[in-house]
Amino acid sequence: MREVDEIIINHYNNYDEDARLVKEQARRVEYITTVTYIDKYLKKGDRILEVGAGTGRYSIHYAKQGYEVDAVELVDKNLQEMKLKITENMNIRAIKGNALDLTMYKDNTFDITLVLGPLYHLFDEPDIDKAIKEAIRVTKPKGKIIIAYITDDSVIMNYGIKKEHMKYMKEICNDDWKIPKIKEEVFATYRINDFTKMMGKYNVNKLKNVAANGLSETISDMINSLSEEDFKIYLDYHLKNCEREDLMGYSSHVLYICEKMSNGI
Repeated sequence: MREVDEIIINHYNNYDEDARLVKEQARRVEYITTVTYIDKYLKKGDRILEVGAGTGRYSIHYAKQGYEVDAVELVDKNLQEMKLKITENMNIRAIKGNALDLTMYKDNTFDITLVLGPLYHLFDEPDIDKAIKEAIRVTKPKGKIIIAYITDDSVIMNYGIKKEHMKYMKEICNDDWKIPKIKEEVFATYRINDFTKMMGKYNVNKLKNVAANGLSETISDMINSLSEEDFKIYLDYHLKNCEREDLMGYSSHVLYICEKMSNGI
């Protein structure tokens, strides 16, 4: 097993991934936003692949709606939790696998491919390149690919400032405060412009970047204290502004949504 895989597995063996997206209002913003944008591109009869499916929060959601879903997950603990949620009436296959190797699937198989976690944990350029190419390969021409990534500045806000680790952040960052990819830190981060530029070399057309949770994690205490009515109003504000590039840099998670070009892999 690769060293980085061991680090990832150890992290999730000691983390409640199943509750992450629903345990509080601030966390739900990411889930609601992501589902909202997936729904914008799904059509009846589409076949979905989720790479790095975790405990199946998204895969199970769409399987319940009648979609044919394949869910690939690296961590046994997460995979077993997902399988416990699967019922006989769901058309879903949950298997152990790695984002770097989707050879169990033929080219041009899926209408929509979700990569909502793997790039959080890929640190070397060859691995990042392989994961992106595999997601593109298995997606049909004109199919949609949604890739989630974590931003540099959200880590500085939420880890450096909120958790009082600014001295450490200063030590590891370059003079421009760009965060290096260190596998022992478990999570890899990007700047939005850098990620968009990187995706420009692949056989996809960018559709949009979306701030999956905006400032919700940074101001989580305030979001969690909102009444149900005020939270709904906040969600309305967030969803109507989450594509604004001028507000996106501090979002903990950003969705890069693209379409596979029709001229091959």
